[in-house]
Amino acid sequence: MKTLIPNSKQIERKWYVVDASLLPLGRLATVIADTLRGKNKTTFLPSQDMGDHVIVINSQNIKLTGNKWDDKKYYRHSGYIGSLKTTTAKKLHEDKPTEIIKLAVAGMIPRNRLKKGVLEKLYVYTGMEHPHEAQQPETLKLKK
Repeated sequence: MKTLIPNSKQIERKWYVVDASLLPLGRLATVIADTLRGKNKTTFLPSQDMGDHVIVINSQNIKLTGNKWDDKKYYRHSGYIGSLKTTTAKKLHEDKPTEIIKLAVAGMIPRNRLKKGVLEKLYVYTGMEHPHEAQQPETLKLKK
């Protein structure tokens, strides 16, 4: 018996919509990351990009538990000596409300050649509206 390995043209990709105000950030990011990679499909292969497109709405209403708004820090570095920049979750959310979700999901995707292509299928918007109505996205089921 042979194992069927689908090529990129045989992969059926769906579009899903997720409301970011329904779950805390970590639980939401794991559901999104699994859907982007295609781990919910029976044909999942870790060496291929089998995932679906995910649209996240209401990113301005994201939930963080505990004191994470003040204690959680995001770091970036330019590569020069002494140029480490630190930002709290509250400040990052005020400046770029979509960036917290993108960073959380990016941290849950394996660091390999597929990561860039997987993250290109993530679309995050601050409000309820999104420009992807033509793709007829389905609502992604979340476990509370």
